[in-house]
Amino acid sequence: MQRVLGLAIVAIMMACGFAARADDTEFDPAKVSESLKAIFQFGSVETKKALNANTVTLISGTIGGTYVQFGADLASVLDDGNKLRVLPIVGRGSVQSVADVLFLQGVDLGIVRSDTLDYLEKKGFAKDIKKQFTYVTKLYNEEMHVIAPKSIRSMKDLEGKKVSVDLPNGGTFVTAAIVFERLGIRPNFVYIEQRIAMEKLRTGQLDAVIAVQGKPSKTVTQVKDDRLHLVPVDYDKSLQGDYLPATLTAKDYPNLISEQEQQVDTIAVPAVLAAYNWAPNTDRYRKLAQFVDAFFTKFPTFQNPPFHPKWKEVSLSAPLPGWQRLPSAKQWLDQHGIEPVARNRFEEFPKPAPAPAAAVMPRQAPAAVQPAAAQPQSPADQEALFKQFQAWEAERNASAQTGRRAPAQPR
Repeated sequence: MQRVLGLAIVAIMMACGFAARADDTEFDPAKVSESLKAIFQFGSVETKKALNANTVTLISGTIGGTYVQFGADLASVLDDGNKLRVLPIVGRGSVQSVADVLFLQGVDLGIVRSDTLDYLEKKGFAKDIKKQFTYVTKLYNEEMHVIAPKSIRSMKDLEGKKVSVDLPNGGTFVTAAIVFERLGIRPNFVYIEQRIAMEKLRTGQLDAVIAVQGKPSKTVTQVKDDRLHLVPVDYDKSLQGDYLPATLTAKDYPNLISEQEQQVDTIAVPAVLAAYNWAPNTDRYRKLAQFVDAFFTKFPTFQNPPFHPKWKEVSLSAPLPGWQRLPSAKQWLDQHGIEPVARNRFEEFPKPAPAPAAAVMPRQAPAAVQPAAAQPQSPADQEALFKQFQAWEAERNASAQTGRRAPAQPR
């Protein structure tokens, strides 16, 4: 009994000693972290108000996708104690994110694809939906990955085949549905979450998996099967109004593209950081303006390691046709003298020279950029060519920042 009592006294003395030392050490969590203070003061009405007043919630994307990584990057850089907190949430795809921004309480921002709103309107699911949204910035271009057995050589080979297009409320489904419809190809769509779909493809239960994600996609880089490869997506004229030309390289996916093949042509669709169109005199708008100021001010940080390489493609001032810019974002850009890609730069861009009759093009050039006599005449063709110029310029800027060789001009 005496021994037990003695041990108890020693324990009390040690505890008191630790508590006393905690008052004198710089490692006391109550001193170094305002967030921990808030945890211990959670019963305070003022603390609750402060936390909610300065927290911005962002719907990102599904596990393994680029959106999730971008959300994590934003939180990592922009969180600064009680002044601003970015709370990323794992989402369920671009279509669901549109609904979440519109209807889910407390959601301030979402990462969506530029073709999603047009799809919802054209299919009759929504009317004038773009008027309910604003965009903070165009983020980056997301490439279309078509993973299939090597017996599938082209998109036409997927006619009638079983093709997974992720979940039906995701952006991959929307892009895949649009692309196959415009190409006149009718596969048998199945809706399976990407990680499960990849396993079913490996075991032969699927003929292809579509993944529209920013390269290098974490999900796609994990595919290691000599029987599979990436199928090219030609930049058909029917796709040029809404999509951009893009390439996937052996450096991006050494398991799916050989060094001999070097690259696979595909298309890309812009990802957008979007917000609900709040009135400027509302508290929700105030929080968005606070986010914009922190994000734009610290933007150069994102374009360096260890953050996702796709940040190097982002241009804060890039225009997004058909969308309205969040006023506070436009004001920040104007105040800092940052102008969007100007049309006069496009006009100065060297146009392709006539190709010799016997020349063999390494890739079928889209109609909008055929040389000489086939130069674009209609406004639609001019817009398609301008989009290709923007894609080329984004890739060139990314190459310059990483020290890679800049890509050749579009042909």
